[in-house]
Amino acid sequence: MLPALAVAVVAAVAVAVAVPALRHRLLRSALLCAGSRYRRRLEALGTDLRRRQERRLRRLLGTGTGTGPAGVSEELRERHPLGQRRRDGAPPDPVSPLLPWALLRGCWDTDPALQGSLLYLDALGAAFPRALTHRGTALLHWTPGCPRAPAGWPLPTLYCTPAPAGALPSRATALRVQLLFALRQRGLHVLEAGLAAELRDALATLRDEWPRLAQELALGRLSPQPGLPEEVRDQLQALLTPDPARAAELRAECARGFEGIVRRLWPQLEVVVVGSAHSTERLYCDALLQADCLGLPFYCPFYQAVGALLGVNLWPEEPVPQFLLCPDWAFFEFLPCPVEELPRTMLLDELWEGHEYGLVVTAQPGEYRCCAGEVLRVAGFHKQCPVVEPVRRESQTLSVRGENIPEERFCQTLRRTLGMWPGARLVDYVCVESSLLGDSSGPCAPHYEVFVELQGLRDLSEGQRYKLDQCLQEDFLVYKSFRFKGSIGPLRLHLVRAGAFTRLREALGSPVPMPRVLREEQLLQLIQGSVIS
Repeated sequence: MLPALAVAVVAAVAVAVAVPALRHRLLRSALLCAGSRYRRRLEALGTDLRRRQERRLRRLLGTGTGTGPAGVSEELRERHPLGQRRRDGAPPDPVSPLLPWALLRGCWDTDPALQGSLLYLDALGAAFPRALTHRGTALLHWTPGCPRAPAGWPLPTLYCTPAPAGALPSRATALRVQLLFALRQRGLHVLEAGLAAELRDALATLRDEWPRLAQELALGRLSPQPGLPEEVRDQLQALLTPDPARAAELRAECARGFEGIVRRLWPQLEVVVVGSAHSTERLYCDALLQADCLGLPFYCPFYQAVGALLGVNLWPEEPVPQFLLCPDWAFFEFLPCPVEELPRTMLLDELWEGHEYGLVVTAQPGEYRCCAGEVLRVAGFHKQCPVVEPVRRESQTLSVRGENIPEERFCQTLRRTLGMWPGARLVDYVCVESSLLGDSSGPCAPHYEVFVELQGLRDLSEGQRYKLDQCLQEDFLVYKSFRFKGSIGPLRLHLVRAGAFTRLREALGSPVPMPRVLREEQLLQLIQGSVIS
């Protein structure tokens, strides 16, 4: 086993090497050694969970606090009440470029960003041996304003996508430019997207614009387009060269249809990596797996909340993402579900398998006991460390009379309803509580309005509109009771035109998971303007 110092020395040598491919192999070896070392250390830490958590908390509170293992956590509870919920999907801070000697800190100190990426590279390389090939990963991720770190950021030579492409002001333009650079590389082994919706929208662009994309590949030219400043276009243009053979291959494959198009365009592709593949984000993953990405595994490596990295998925080949909560990265507390009137939080080593808990996190000095607004289910344990599955976001609960319909259960009811409509397939959806509509909702009882984008249907009958409300009553007895008494009005279902949700994601202004309950009038007006039935 190489000592941490030797690993850092190898990394320093790798940076100094002039040949890119050799530099990549040397740095990859150093990072894999560091990742393997930290994984062994993490598994050893799992046998002393309470002590590691208390040590982390002392660092966050300041040295000298607490008199014992019980004292420091009790002091936290006494000094700091449960905090406010943080905004859903707040993106993490940008990560600085890796310096070789930082690997010493990654092996011995607490640096979640570095340690998380080391564990990712270790797990990915073990499951898919060719996944860490030089320039073998394409990135599809919109990071407006400044580039943010991809999953494998300590190994930048992994990526064939130029960083400025992701920082463009227009989401649609950024994804299109990144797609063009991905299409240039026939030998990709990994396709990485910050969100599953970004991959879906990039592939929708491929469906709509493949003749133009093929022409740009053939000529080696990047066409002017909205949201692409001229100076950035010139910078990206310098990286392109004409490739008529690849353009011809793109035309031929797209002309055959789009089922399994990802594997046909990149025949050596091994895995699709997505930043979020849980909760209702599964809607996009399921659609991709059934069509464009047919036959490819999806891997979601990280669990993040309240702007902090909290867990890592060490099992890339498992179809349902599960995350090991790392005791050195934050201090964790949990509220049993359903929440009691005077809740007392549980600690990381007090959880029960199969139970659901609300997450409370202390990850940064000065930001104590932040309610993440997310519910996790304990799927099992790795050593003593809990392995969890994100279940739902509490901020996306529907409630106009206190009925509280959770995000994931509403989605299940909606998909069950659509299963009764021959030929209909759900593309996307969003809900609104009538209080946001104001006077435009008319003189009626509080109710839900649901906006859906469908494939296979161009109009909705009155019977179909009523069917969702009927299924909701069948699945939620409290909702049915309020409907029977007239305290809640009938649900209103609207069909929107294709592309409405792509524009809605652009309007969100940052790469966050899709909200399922709109709370802003501007977003409501945008989706209302796309209604066709």
